[in-house]
Amino acid sequence: MEFKLSALPQIALHAALGAALAGAVGAWALAAARRRSVAVSLAVLSAVAVGTMLAGTLSVAWAMFLSPHDLAVVVTVTAMGALTATVTALLLGRWVIRAHRALERAATALGEGGRFTPPAEPMPAELASLARRLADTGERLAASRERERALESSRRELVAWISHDLRSPLAGLRAMAEALEDGIAEDPDRYHRQIRGEVERLSSMVGDLFELSRIQAGSLSLSPTRMSVYDLISDAIAGADPLAKECGVVLADHGVEPVPVEVDGKEMSRVLANLLLNAIRHTPADGTVAVAASRREDSVVVSVTDGCGGIDERDLPRVFDTGWRGTDARTPPAGAGLGLAIVRGIVEAHAGRTGVRNVPGGCCFEVILPAAA
Repeated sequence: MEFKLSALPQIALHAALGAALAGAVGAWALAAARRRSVAVSLAVLSAVAVGTMLAGTLSVAWAMFLSPHDLAVVVTVTAMGALTATVTALLLGRWVIRAHRALERAATALGEGGRFTPPAEPMPAELASLARRLADTGERLAASRERERALESSRRELVAWISHDLRSPLAGLRAMAEALEDGIAEDPDRYHRQIRGEVERLSSMVGDLFELSRIQAGSLSLSPTRMSVYDLISDAIAGADPLAKECGVVLADHGVEPVPVEVDGKEMSRVLANLLLNAIRHTPADGTVAVAASRREDSVVVSVTDGCGGIDERDLPRVFDTGWRGTDARTPPAGAGLGLAIVRGIVEAHAGRTGVRNVPGGCCFEVILPAAA
């Protein structure tokens, strides 16, 4: 026993040298197989684990510390362990590869424009985590595709409406110009007034297009100042009152609180003017357009309620889309369906949001802005 204890350091040294040699060979094999299948890497890893023990054992036997019988027993046991470990590693690698291929097929479907469906078969924790991340990414991509399709649809509608709205006045302008040129116009002054009116309408349309392009390009420059929402609404009502009287519509104040906001006065005046213009055009004669403003927690809510009779519930989410003008009954005689899209763009540039809902007899458009401190 005393001899064996004194030989332990030498045995440990030989075993370490043998294991180190086997480990170096195993590291080289793992490096060579790093681009191969994970099953190969697992098999190499199991072979390295068993090989280091066998190499240490053989090194000790070479130093004459083991009898031939003991060496044969150790080698046999090690060989059986190596065989079992290798088969287990190959089975594990095959399972991982199968899960990887299922995940790869699901990811391919995601890349081709479909939705990502996580594989039903069990997967390692790492692949399961990757599948969850891909599922989240798939949902975001699907939402992005929906927004892209909606935007493309609104652009096509806008081009169609603009083409229609430009064709009619341009044809009229050409006919009136030719009549004036040929001297066959019975009332030249009336023709001149009509030409001027059509030019102003076209100029307004071009101005709306330019404003919308600035908003969508993110180049809308704001100069916010602190002001009272009461003053903004008063100025907007004063500007829209002549049109309201011409259409026989009453502009009513349904409670405007003098709450402060920090906004670009010029752009926000355009928002209110567009909302009032839209409400007046869609409210029948002898109807009422009500304006209200109040503070709601940390926000200021400005609402414009008209008497249009309401909007189809299916169309409510599209009211602020570019180029949307709804049914023919709600199509304004002028404009290209850009007013409410401009409203939304300006309000969102102020870190606010817009909304619309049906109320008895009409619609209520809301502009929600952050309240000033």
